[in-house]
Amino acid sequence: MQVGHPWKQRKPAGAFDAIVIGSGIGGLSAAAMLSRFGDQRVLVLERHYRIGGYSHSFARAGYDWDVGVHYVGQVGRGGAVRALLDRVSDGSVEWAPLPDVYDRVVLGTRSYDLVAGRSRFVERLTGYFPREAGAIARYVELVRATARQSSMHFAARALPRGLDLLARGVALRGFPALAARTTREVLLELTRDEELIAVLTGQYGDYGLPPSQSSFAMHAALVSHYLSGAFYPVGGAERIARAFAPVIEQRGGHLAVNAEVARVLVERGRAVGVVLTSGEELRAPLVISDAGVHNTFGRLVPRDSLPARWQEALARATPSISWYALYLGFRETDEHLGLTGTNLWLYPDERHDENVRRYTEDPEAPFPVVYASFPSAKDPDFARRHPGRATVDLVTMARWQWTERWQGTRWRHRGADYEAHKRHVTDRLLEALYAQRPQLRGKVDVAELSTPLSAAHFGGFARGELYGIDHGPARYTSPLRPQTPLPGLLLAGADVATAGVAGALLGGVMAAGAVLGVRALGQVLRR
Repeated sequence: MQVGHPWKQRKPAGAFDAIVIGSGIGGLSAAAMLSRFGDQRVLVLERHYRIGGYSHSFARAGYDWDVGVHYVGQVGRGGAVRALLDRVSDGSVEWAPLPDVYDRVVLGTRSYDLVAGRSRFVERLTGYFPREAGAIARYVELVRATARQSSMHFAARALPRGLDLLARGVALRGFPALAARTTREVLLELTRDEELIAVLTGQYGDYGLPPSQSSFAMHAALVSHYLSGAFYPVGGAERIARAFAPVIEQRGGHLAVNAEVARVLVERGRAVGVVLTSGEELRAPLVISDAGVHNTFGRLVPRDSLPARWQEALARATPSISWYALYLGFRETDEHLGLTGTNLWLYPDERHDENVRRYTEDPEAPFPVVYASFPSAKDPDFARRHPGRATVDLVTMARWQWTERWQGTRWRHRGADYEAHKRHVTDRLLEALYAQRPQLRGKVDVAELSTPLSAAHFGGFARGELYGIDHGPARYTSPLRPQTPLPGLLLAGADVATAGVAGALLGGVMAAGAVLGVRALGQVLRR
């Protein structure tokens, strides 16, 4: 398998049926589906030196960490995401369940557990808020119904125009109205208990917008995704990327790293290949971009070549929030440190929207959210790879403007003031962790902080965005879809679906389905 092989060691040879720009899960799933169901020879080009996008891992000083995959839902036995992933990959990814309490929401000094299983989820929340039993039950049913329609909404975008309109008219009645409303607006119709609303929206960091800004459709999809529990890939997130490679390569395809695309090659009004930053041209009758819509139209294709409707949609598609991510290593086991796989969502209090607003205006304000993940405790294979060690990830929001002044400097050579900035953020994040897990104080062996510049450098995201384009209501009325106005060019990945592993996977399947047709799309999406 060629995953991770340097570009200079093995250049692609021969003719390809399609070129995929970017090796995130969206690009890999599109390539694998074209290979398996269309018998096409696909070339995947990755600008980074590792395959996987946000699903890749990195190693430092005897540890490894996953960059963007912290937990995944619906991959247990009979899970919809598991079935979809297995159909377009080689089915080799093993999934370890997180504890029954997969997420713990902490509001100041008060904590609330989210437990696996719909009835147990309702029962636990009702135990915390007995007067809101009816509201909690109605909420869960509304979440499930909206989530089903959300998946159908995006899948319909891969259909030809006529079938797309038919699906919207028949299967998606009522959905546009919910998708056009914010999460907070919908929840206020169910309950006026602000503490309960804060708990119900306690996972908003998974899509990056607080309740008054996010679409309820996105929120419902996320909550529903984890109702039956959460899982972690055994061996780390890179196992997901590795599962696509054999499917692509067995049909003569190729995965190339250190292969950055400078622009899409257009001739006579049609995409016919790509030009690399090295100047080399690579041609194919089909180009699929998993680089994000703003990278695709702006950096790879001139935006002014698009119809006005698409230009307007791109102007409304604002980049999502960026982040600081702190990767920690400890020279003790999870068991000895008292760590489990339960994620922590740490908030100063129940006022999510106000806290985000205050922090984005003043980076020295309290963090509006800190997400704490314990990957070594989630992964049964970690102890084999790194015996006697443990890892922790801490993630919080960041604005591009806070690190923009160091843009243009080289990675690991950004200067003393940048390193001081990182140490300051690191210390603040560590204090948030120690407040919850005081036994970890003084035991950190390795600490490495990623900033918005890291996403810009490694992922090619111009403003360091974590989730591509925002998941506000405008996302659900946008004309953006896999098929673009430029013949021969399609979009894949999270920007044409939703955030996360499942969203990127669906976005890749949609792109390939738009090429292969309704029958192939139905075959892959069948339950």
